[in-house]
Amino acid sequence: MHYYIYMEENQQLIQTIIEGIQEKKGKQTVIVDLSDINASSAQYFIICQGGSPAQVAAIADSVRETTLNKIKVKPFNYDGYRNSQWIVIDYGHIYVHVFLPEPRKYYNLETLWNDAKLTEIPDVE
Repeated sequence: MHYYIYMEENQQLIQTIIEGIQEKKGKQTVIVDLSDINASSAQYFIICQGGSPAQVAAIADSVRETTLNKIKVKPFNYDGYRNSQWIVIDYGHIYVHVFLPEPRKYYNLETLWNDAKLTEIPDVE
């Protein structure tokens, strides 16, 4: 019973994070499901990108504001605003990564765990 509730809360948080990303036109959004991987530090990564440092910061701000306003969830921590090339937002079991295209390609988090399930979210125009 508790596991089901936890899964439902994860899905609500993931959906709200996606809304925040789409609000600021984040691109190439991918949900990386790490829940079946023992060595991972989180259950999910949500990865997206913006076209400029200003957009990367705006996407990260939108995610934090949307989760707080809609479902009253605040991140445990966040980092990367200084240069806004890669901002990470820590929701404990879910990490949100907002990249510029070049650092995203370099770090390639989607393939770090090649047995993780990837779900691509269509871009909103």
